[in-house]
Amino acid sequence: MEDVRTETSPRVGRVFLSTEWRDLVMLNYQVDPDLLLEYVPTGTELDFFNGATFISLVGFQFVRAKVLGALPFAFHSDFDEINLRFYVRRREGNECRRGVAFIREIVPKRLIAQVARLAYGENYFYYPMRHRMNTKADSKTAEYEWRVDRKWCKLYAQGSGIPARPQAGTLEEFITEHYWGYSARRLGRSLEYRVSHTPWRVWISTEAGFEGDGTSTYGQRLGGVINRRPDSAFIAEGSPVRIYMGRPIT
Repeated sequence: MEDVRTETSPRVGRVFLSTEWRDLVMLNYQVDPDLLLEYVPTGTELDFFNGATFISLVGFQFVRAKVLGALPFAFHSDFDEINLRFYVRRREGNECRRGVAFIREIVPKRLIAQVARLAYGENYFYYPMRHRMNTKADSKTAEYEWRVDRKWCKLYAQGSGIPARPQAGTLEEFITEHYWGYSARRLGRSLEYRVSHTPWRVWISTEAGFEGDGTSTYGQRLGGVINRRPDSAFIAEGSPVRIYMGRPIT
């Protein structure tokens, strides 16, 4: 297992959270970029794959989450998360930083949501959650659910074969290889933070989708998007992850 001890880098700063992200179900939808403009953090712009804009509905497990390499995150080390994300980029000198911005993030504990809002200004919400996994030698099935208005919503994916690194230039590579996070702050600022992990292996999905009322969580327009069949879907194996201290940008 990768060593995730706290470290300091003059380029990305100190590690805030070390954890593992495991069994990521990633449902990906092509959308009109105008649908996302109100969410784009200051200092960034939308990132595109072959001229198209994507959002992803993602469910995964936080495992062994520790703040500053020592303390469980908000007194919880293992928990689920579901988020709706899109993809942005930012120029820093000669470097193009490709990152992720979040529309809404769901966790199963109120305290986790509160701490995450304070630490990164992200749009975290608490809902009851559950998941199911089934891993065999030649297949993988993963489901994540959250309950809103006494009804369960579910994202799921099934994959077959042996997980493998996405091929260069594919949508799977584009989705998984964004290593910065951006969140909108007040007074026209954003927070930028580095996310470090090894490239993930994935199972390409043979069956995947969303079930439930997406509008109850994401509103009419975005909820309508995730209620349709995803344009692509896969399960990512995941890895140890480091999330670094953020810094404000304008």
